[in-house]
Amino acid sequence: MFLIILGLIGIAVGIAVAKSDGQFQKFGKVIRSLSFVVIAIGVLTSCVVQIDAGQVGVQKLFGKVQTRILQSGLNFVNPLVDVIKMDIKTQNYTMSGVQDEGHKTGDDAIRVLTADGLEVTIDLSVLYRVLPADAPKLLAQTGEDFEDKIVRPITRTRIRDNAVYYEAVSLYSTRRDEFQQRIFKSIEDDFKKRGLLLENLLVRNITLPASVRATIEQKINAEQDAQKMQFVLQKEKQEAERKRVEAQGISDYQRIISESLTDRQLQYESIKAQLEIAKSPNSKIIIMGKGNAPVILNPGDK
Repeated sequence: MFLIILGLIGIAVGIAVAKSDGQFQKFGKVIRSLSFVVIAIGVLTSCVVQIDAGQVGVQKLFGKVQTRILQSGLNFVNPLVDVIKMDIKTQNYTMSGVQDEGHKTGDDAIRVLTADGLEVTIDLSVLYRVLPADAPKLLAQTGEDFEDKIVRPITRTRIRDNAVYYEAVSLYSTRRDEFQQRIFKSIEDDFKKRGLLLENLLVRNITLPASVRATIEQKINAEQDAQKMQFVLQKEKQEAERKRVEAQGISDYQRIISESLTDRQLQYESIKAQLEIAKSPNSKIIIMGKGNAPVILNPGDK
């Protein structure tokens, strides 16, 4: 369009120069010829529009959005239309309490009230994309800034609307997936009505009030102490059982020995021991005392 306007201006200048008196009159025809060339180039470039992969083109003619969508590649269009390229790839819109992690500068986390009246902070990422067939409707009804007009306000509102059905602790732990599915369904319907497809909803972090966190930590510590005590008691029971079995074994051994050792058996064992002593090179004389025990004299004894 710029080249066409520039060419028209050139034609007007060429005509004015051709009608003037003076040495520049002869350049009027040259200027007009160059202007026609510029207009021709402008018309050709305006008629051909390249749409990149992952985009669609939406045409606007004198402010009115056209329903025909331009697909990726080269497209021939009316040189007077204005083509707006819209991204149809997956988009990520993050609202986070971490500095500069989300789309908005600073703390952009969502603060909600739960069923038990506690304030919970939620970090969230929304994965969505523009539906190609609904791109003209989206542009006509919302404009190109649909993130600020649709994605952000609807997401924050639906999260606040659904958080009131859950208690803070259950929202943080046992019912987190249920909460995520619930808000996904409600946001998905709202997006689809406006030409957006919700692909995924990621609850990245749920921050509980400090008092609730302290209570949970105390509960966890108490449960860990109870588990530790159970382990100690179990270990002590096992040790007591081991000692009981050991004592029972010793008792059984002593009983068996006492029952099997008779006087004849003891006399036989004594004789065997005396024979072994007699065979020893260190013993020289064996004198039997009044009792059954022998007296051994070594060569060094005085």
